[in-house]
Amino acid sequence: MKNLIILVALAGLAACSTIEGAGRDLQSAGQSVSQEARRAQAAN
Repeated sequence: MKNLIILVALAGLAACSTIEGAGRDLQSAGQSVSQEARRAQAAN
């Protein structure tokens, strides 16, 4: 029973890290889109 609790806790921690990483990726993609939009506006 202890092992199961530990396994569930570790899986939860791993999921948090994965979600955090995905959030960083989305933030980076958003920044890239914003930069390109600014460049496009400046070119006009």
